[in-house]
Amino acid sequence: MDTLSRDSGSSNNNIVPMIGVAAGVLALILAIVALVKISKTDKIVAAHTDEVAKISTIENEVRSAAAKADTDIKSFRDGVQNALNQVATEIGALRAQVTKIEEATKKAPVAAKGGKGGGGTLDANGNYTVTKGDSIKKIAAKFGVSIDTIEAANPALDATKLKPGQKIKIPKK
Repeated sequence: MDTLSRDSGSSNNNIVPMIGVAAGVLALILAIVALVKISKTDKIVAAHTDEVAKISTIENEVRSAAAKADTDIKSFRDGVQNALNQVATEIGALRAQVTKIEEATKKAPVAAKGGKGGGGTLDANGNYTVTKGDSIKKIAAKFGVSIDTIEAANPALDATKLKPGQKIKIPKK
């Protein structure tokens, strides 16, 4: 027998092609599995691409809303500041009016206080305006001074002939 025939009849020669076929089948299976995995991954990436696009849209909407909120807050802040400025202006005007009223009150005649007598008024300079029903005695009692003190402050005064509207100097105690 020759060497070739002997070798071709041996069982070793049958194993090598079988291993090659098995390796090919295994490679084919691995390729199919990889193809399935790639297909699934492509679907996941496509789904995520849609989600990323949605996220980008939402991000733009959020940025737009934030910009509008900033504008609204600035507008609100300016409106509040303007209102506070108006209130401050009004308070200043009211203070000025109160000051004018206080000054006018200081200059205006003051109603006499205490004692009995008519309703005459005493101005800031100490001049009393006689009213109907007043007498020198009532006026002296009203201001807590003596008749003599009033007569001394008013040398030309005739205490028996007081007339409504007449001015009498009332000395301080």
